[in-house]
Amino acid sequence: MKRERFLTTGDVASYCEVTPTAVLKWIGLGKLPVFTTPGGHYRILRTDFRAFLEASGMFIDEGFFGKDRKRILIVDDEPTVVGFIEKALRLEGNYELATAFDGFEAGRQLTMFQPDLIILDLVLPGVNGFEICRRVKRDPSTQHVKVLVITGFATDENIEKVLQYGADDYLGKPLKLEDLRERVHRLLANEP
Repeated sequence: MKRERFLTTGDVASYCEVTPTAVLKWIGLGKLPVFTTPGGHYRILRTDFRAFLEASGMFIDEGFFGKDRKRILIVDDEPTVVGFIEKALRLEGNYELATAFDGFEAGRQLTMFQPDLIILDLVLPGVNGFEICRRVKRDPSTQHVKVLVITGFATDENIEKVLQYGADDYLGKPLKLEDLRERVHRLLANEP
């Protein structure tokens, strides 16, 4: 299951095994902080929900909150490449995944999804991979995020440039499954 940053009242009701009416009561009593979407629907931050569970003495399922799972953002404009990477990493079972098909969506996902690793194509519509890498590594709030560049244009010049911009590693396309898994594991384990 993809871990969203926000939960619905239905998500909370399902987790707590109560009715949606009980969740609305918690909200009405001010026990569970929410915000309202432009459409008038309640949304709950995962962090607020966890704090509510702790304050209420309720069971906390660490798997639900993804404490032990690393987050990976896959950025590529080729749906077949994105699908290949998603399938390969889902089989591993320890990652939460999000995708973006252009540079602008990648920027939005970087803020909303807060990945531990970005698998980043260099040639993208909108903002290219070089610029995304540069921005990620220059911003103090994101410079800890690992960047694995994937490219069909693995020239010496491109690789040198993206490594200067702060990329942690790179792979040429077509991708090989074992190489991809090994690099992802190594980067997330902070191994040299």
